[in-house]
Amino acid sequence: MVMDLVDVEAVETARVAAPIAVLDNVTKKYGAITALDGLSLALRPGEIVALLGPNGAGKSTAVRLLLGLSAATAGTARIFGGDPRDAATRTRIGAMLQVGAMPKTLKVKEHIDLFRSYFPNPLSVAEIVRIAQLEGLENRLFQALSGGQKQRMLFGLAMCGDPEIVFLDEPTVGLDIEARRGLWEQIRSLAARGKTVLLTTHYLEEADALAHRIIVINKGKVVSEGTPREIKSRTAARKIRCLTSLSTAQIWTIPGVVDAETVDGYMTVSAGNAEGVLRQMLAWDKELSGLEVVSPGLEDAFLALTQGGR
Repeated sequence: MVMDLVDVEAVETARVAAPIAVLDNVTKKYGAITALDGLSLALRPGEIVALLGPNGAGKSTAVRLLLGLSAATAGTARIFGGDPRDAATRTRIGAMLQVGAMPKTLKVKEHIDLFRSYFPNPLSVAEIVRIAQLEGLENRLFQALSGGQKQRMLFGLAMCGDPEIVFLDEPTVGLDIEARRGLWEQIRSLAARGKTVLLTTHYLEEADALAHRIIVINKGKVVSEGTPREIKSRTAARKIRCLTSLSTAQIWTIPGVVDAETVDGYMTVSAGNAEGVLRQMLAWDKELSGLEVVSPGLEDAFLALTQGGR
């Protein structure tokens, strides 16, 4: 995804701003298991950060430390300059809960009223309903909501205190395309208002579309960090697809080629130096046709960074 001017400005503004949440050389152990291994990251105002990694990489542990739900074995967790476990700090944070943690016999509006009571300056019920796209569902029991409606309500509850930083764990699971796009717009609007969003998601398209910055972790360590474009460009080869009389054996002799295969008559070549490889292929096969050159996707980069870490 190519960032527009507004996104570029947001990234540059965030890069020079002082962090509001920090994990500094944090190690977290559960008995003999090391969940985080000297991990450091910083979150700044007005940015959407996607925290990505395979299952067991340490994402949930990192979020729990920033939420004050767990303490580091070594290193430091800070949010707004203080301890994440301080009560005053928690009123400035929003986090999506899991569906299983919610009382099922309360109505949507009753849930909202309950969560609003926890904060000194909550948003109005009407604003929360609008943000979470819950119009018409205010008097419905939680247990009667569809999976997507429950997910939208959990997002609304995370917004109750008008938080300065929001932790969103798989926020669009169960949403249809229209609802997902609507929630994306709400997440973007939070960043536009100077809020910080930490997003964990298995939808790499979502991270690519929303994040100003992506942090990839594996085995408890940061393995790559940058804008979606930077992550993709530095970690994955471009792909050349074409009809050619050349054999894969010939292709493998070209410098820069990292993979080559023929499927259904089409040759697919992965190369770090796609232009140079393509020039050589055209020099050898002037009848080459059906040419496509595809830039690496975030999925390609993610797999390259985390392969072997599952």
